[in-house]
Amino acid sequence: MTTTRFSAVRRTLLSLAALAVTASVALPVQAAAAWPSRPISMVVPFPPGSSPDIVARTVAEPLSKALGQSIIIDNRPGAGGNIGTRAVAQAQPDGYTLLFTINGPLVTAPRLYQKTLGYDPMKDLAPVSLIATSPNVLVVNNDLGVNDMAGFLALAKSDPKRLNYGSVGPGSASHLAMEMLKSDAKVDLLHVPYAGFPQVITAIIAGDVHAAFMVPAIAMPQVNQGKAKALAVSSREASPLLPGVPTVAATTAGFEAISWQAVLVPAGTPPEIVERLNTELDTIIRSERIKTLLDSQYFTGVGGKPDVLAKQITDETARWTAVIDQLKLSLD
Repeated sequence: MTTTRFSAVRRTLLSLAALAVTASVALPVQAAAAWPSRPISMVVPFPPGSSPDIVARTVAEPLSKALGQSIIIDNRPGAGGNIGTRAVAQAQPDGYTLLFTINGPLVTAPRLYQKTLGYDPMKDLAPVSLIATSPNVLVVNNDLGVNDMAGFLALAKSDPKRLNYGSVGPGSASHLAMEMLKSDAKVDLLHVPYAGFPQVITAIIAGDVHAAFMVPAIAMPQVNQGKAKALAVSSREASPLLPGVPTVAATTAGFEAISWQAVLVPAGTPPEIVERLNTELDTIIRSERIKTLLDSQYFTGVGGKPDVLAKQITDETARWTAVIDQLKLSLD
């Protein structure tokens, strides 16, 4: 082969290689530009009718309109939300699989299920938007004879292990919040787990358990009917959605144990898609209609850029890991 012919072949091969590289880079960009061209799955790792399911459906409808594509709610309950979360972490990062979840699978599950979790929230998922936050409410039986946090803690200290509390299971937010209160306030209460919050509030009304941290949407209807008492909220500041209910922090300084809900996608999802989702969700959360719907579930819309959610995950992971380590709790 002559030098001239060799050079021509070499130039051709280099040109083909360059085209291949250009095409490989262009494909994701073109895919992102065409997105969404088909229905999107929003995985909710909890059952229909649960709090995250209700809020997910609240934002899915306007998000579907904004994107011009159907959003299909895909309930995948099990293992405290870990099954559905794992499915999203392992899904294709193409913008057609979203995760709508609460804090547990993102901040406590990695410590509770160190051997069997099957995903790393920090590496396998990308934050999109912190949708909303809600305080938990500390509810007690009417016959307990206390009307505020000071009285509740004084009673617990006066007769250690006399009082018990309900939760929706070991490692749940309701369990860990009370364990943190026990540690901070130096009181002792017996843990009684139940299958769900409806069973917990029924047990409180009946006097089978004395207290519990609960989601307001289930607790407050019973409180408002005079069947139980709400002593305090678990947020650092009083909630305008729960007027007249003081904070736990007013009695036990620094206490905070809120619930929150967020949207994430598989890691590697094109940034253009993440940005579009974030922008649309932020607009939706700030609309008066959605604010009213969130208020009805005792949630306050948050929004903000993905780094707001990333910081929330990092900060809460540190907080709850310390509580879990203190309990020496493992669910593997």
